[in-house]
Amino acid sequence: MLVLAFPDYHSQSQRLAGKLGAEFDLVEQHRFPDGESLIRLPPVLPGHVILCRSLNQPNDKLVELLLFARTARELGAKRITLVAPYLCYMRQDVANRAGEAISQRIVGRLLAELFDDVITVDPHLHRISHLQQAIPLANALSLSAGHVIGEFLRKQLDQAILLGPDSESAQWVEGIASTIGFDYAVADKVRRGDREIEITLPKFDFFKKTVVIIDDMASTGRTMARTIGLLKEAGVGDVYAVVTHPLFCGDAEELIRYAGVKEIWSTDSIEHATSCIRLDSMLSSAVKAIL
Repeated sequence: MLVLAFPDYHSQSQRLAGKLGAEFDLVEQHRFPDGESLIRLPPVLPGHVILCRSLNQPNDKLVELLLFARTARELGAKRITLVAPYLCYMRQDVANRAGEAISQRIVGRLLAELFDDVITVDPHLHRISHLQQAIPLANALSLSAGHVIGEFLRKQLDQAILLGPDSESAQWVEGIASTIGFDYAVADKVRRGDREIEITLPKFDFFKKTVVIIDDMASTGRTMARTIGLLKEAGVGDVYAVVTHPLFCGDAEELIRYAGVKEIWSTDSIEHATSCIRLDSMLSSAVKAIL
């Protein structure tokens, strides 16, 4: 068994290999002036190859996955496992207007054609309950970072109110809160566009309380920044933010910090300055479970 990684996900992949007791190597990568990618794998591969790479900034990476998987088969890999802590193109699950591509279905089928197993963390699924509905594989596994996040928060804070940003987060936030004995609440969110949202705080006493906003991803940062602003108006004490997938597009992190957050913590699903919650133990357990 060999764990392979692209340079952009080197340290996380190396930690995963260590947890698995597997060999580790890097894929050589070159970008031509016109944007095309050249990748080079080790010339001889074992029967089972694991590629560990998150799929943020996905358009180039999806092409490189295609090149990787086809080449790995040619070099002797019989089983190829994709460990993608962040999985792209899962939000568009219906055609909202005639002619729109349903990217979840298309990308999901592509991954199923290229890989034997796909393991991810907290994918952004709306209308489906199982990852296999998007990626038609027996071993399409969706893991939750809730337990890892809960254990991290237990070490950081004696007590806090965990706040979910919308109804979709309710079950997830409740699970974390019940595990570590914290209170929780859930806000109401209405999205008007990519950067336009309306947030309503729940009827809860936030005055002088420590609050941790927990979300599966931070993209534009508008949801989190607006929620922090409302909490400040309610007289909150300290506000922290925990994010599974720190996309932080454009000025997102700056907006959140300007809103008054005391600290931002995120998992290492994506390489970022706030990434301090490691997923390698959870991911390695999932890989071992499918072997």
